[in-house]
Amino acid sequence: MTTTTILGAGLAGLTTAMMLNRDGHEVTVLERDPAVPADRPWDDWDRPGVNQFRLPHYLLPRWWAELRAELPGAAAAVHAAGAAVINPLAALPPEIRGPDRDGDDRFTTVTARRPVLEAALVAAATAAGVSIRRGVRVTGVRTDGRRPVPRVTGVTTTGGAVSADLVIDCGGRRSPLPAWLAAAGARPVAEERADAGFVYYARHFRSPHGRLPEIRSMLNQPYDSLSVLTLPADHGTWSVVLTTSGKDKALRALREPAIWSAAVGHYPAAAPWLAAEPITGVDVMAGLEDRLRRYVVNGRPVATGVVAVGDAWACTNPSLGRGASFAIVHARVLRDVLREVGAADHDKLVRRFDEATAQVVEPLYRATNFVDTHRLAEIDGDVAGVPYRPDDLRWLASKALFAAALRDPGALRGYLSISSFLDTPDEVFATPGLRDRVLALGLPAPQYPLPGPSRAELLAAVTAGAR
Repeated sequence: MTTTTILGAGLAGLTTAMMLNRDGHEVTVLERDPAVPADRPWDDWDRPGVNQFRLPHYLLPRWWAELRAELPGAAAAVHAAGAAVINPLAALPPEIRGPDRDGDDRFTTVTARRPVLEAALVAAATAAGVSIRRGVRVTGVRTDGRRPVPRVTGVTTTGGAVSADLVIDCGGRRSPLPAWLAAAGARPVAEERADAGFVYYARHFRSPHGRLPEIRSMLNQPYDSLSVLTLPADHGTWSVVLTTSGKDKALRALREPAIWSAAVGHYPAAAPWLAAEPITGVDVMAGLEDRLRRYVVNGRPVATGVVAVGDAWACTNPSLGRGASFAIVHARVLRDVLREVGAADHDKLVRRFDEATAQVVEPLYRATNFVDTHRLAEIDGDVAGVPYRPDDLRWLASKALFAAALRDPGALRGYLSISSFLDTPDEVFATPGLRDRVLALGLPAPQYPLPGPSRAELLAAVTAGAR
């Protein structure tokens, strides 16, 4: 039996812990933040170690499908905690989605505010026998002293040393693992890093009657100068997010609630989501990045006895809602590699996990980074008044698919299967006849086919809201 120490009790850490626990590993999770409150996680629980803890979250159908398949007990706990069950296809008006089709239930998911979701996963992990030690701050790694490829044998904490056959870093996008390994004599990790460049202005709302607003379009809606996200959550709550470029100084006024509301009110698909009680002010998140770390460099592990999962390995722009799905897929990959290669073969384990990550998870990261790069460039073009005209045919195809999805039920299902992380663009466009319909309907469409204000009209709304 492998003794495994997981760093971080967030979504990645908890799902990884439960998967390995089901396989018979002895799992201990170390978490620096305090314990979860028993009754009211949204009201009473603070997680200083997670900067997006109280910001909007959305769980893609891919995450829900993986959770139900791999961790049915955890899925039941999330459902019992009051997570909203939604199908973003079935929720659309019939004139947009068309008649029901076989397979439409694959778009079903659940969604909840992060504290509610995490509290449910904590309860499920604890019930499954996972040991979670809270209030424990990890300060570094323990190794066998070898250089330049040390074997990690545990971690050091403010409460003493913890030994482990395998250390799994689930410490999120701000994980200090590379610095800890360098201090232990390891070679530098290979890192790709790019400023995502987005700023998020978000508010949560509570329904006066317990019902969610009517969903009139896709949850993530691109417009001139910004994107709008309308995200259902638990117990009759939801959030609305305006995503802008960090370079757009004129829209920094959106941090003011009156100005934010004035702007949202100009988007017909989002305006009805304002008819409720705000339960937060405007929360702002910026300074995020797309980043990927490799722990096998030039064919050699940087260290053995340690791997990174989820955001600790690679993180992306959160507006696409893919972080939780990345993490649970990555956890499953690690579980499967451990079935193939025991932790005792520590060099082979790290190499095989790196190979499997590159095969299964890295393409998902690349696809997300592709969308981030083009969408940010498009928004910056809007701000500068210079239309974005890339030569990348994949971006043009994605734009055409979104526009066609508003008029063609087959294209809509294709678009949702990509945005839900269920299928790749290549798989969708292989559907007989779809490519031709998308080109016919999407290419002639305007850059932003949803009704909404122009850049000038948006700026006028911001100015009016400031008065």
